[in-house]
Amino acid sequence: MPPKTTKPAAPRLPPLQKLRVRRPNQAQANPCVGIMTSMLGCWASSGYSAQGCMALEQSLRACMDQAKPEKQKKNTINYHLMRLYPKIRGARKIDK
Repeated sequence: MPPKTTKPAAPRLPPLQKLRVRRPNQAQANPCVGIMTSMLGCWASSGYSAQGCMALEQSLRACMDQAKPEKQKKNTINYHLMRLYPKIRGARKIDK
């Protein structure tokens, strides 16, 4: 007698209170941090008013004077997950 074949059960979402994405808005690193680190290291090794650090100072000032990029729009994925999760999960009885 051949073995019975059964269909695998459809995947279901686990019972969660809320569905969220952690930290959807990642901040970008400041491009001037590397130059500032180099300048502080130069000052620490050769003194504050050292002439050898002038090129680093000028490059840091130029970097800091550049226009800042516009702020990114806030990611709305958690709002949409909160709004749509009850429709995906289906009607459930609220436990108290």
